[in-house]
Amino acid sequence: MIRSLTILGALALAATTSTVFAQQGGQQPPARGLEMALALEAAQAAVNTCLGEGVKGTASVVDSAGVLRVLVSADGSSKNSAELSPKKAVLANEMKKPTSEIQSEMEKDAALKAKLEADKSIFPRAGAVPIMAGNDIIGALGFGGANGAQGGGNKDEACAKAGLDKIKARVK
Repeated sequence: MIRSLTILGALALAATTSTVFAQQGGQQPPARGLEMALALEAAQAAVNTCLGEGVKGTASVVDSAGVLRVLVSADGSSKNSAELSPKKAVLANEMKKPTSEIQSEMEKDAALKAKLEADKSIFPRAGAVPIMAGNDIIGALGFGGANGAQGGGNKDEACAKAGLDKIKARVK
């Protein structure tokens, strides 16, 4: 009797497991992103660009799933820049546009502003740009570190863009 109940239980488990996998549509395709060498080069170019202008900050690269792939901080950069740079990159990746555009949209749309500011996994301020491979977004590059006197988010985004420009022609 116990043996038949065990077999019946195993069959039920097998049936529900296959049903769950069928409903999920199988495995998700892997996230796209920059090759590691390109991601590192872009982040370093962003940091070096800002360092050349007196800004000590942090650059981050995320893949299309928003997973952090690279984080490069200048000597003397703040903890805040290391925390906010990836959050800017995640937002640019999710919204598929530079965060300066998102910040402008927030100024005109109170509901969008409230929604984005409530999400603590992102930082809805200028400083990140999406990374494109053809027409596909494969990640984003974020930068943080410029204070208001140094240009704030606009300076951060210019440094992120400089990092992206350094590798853009080689992105596949």
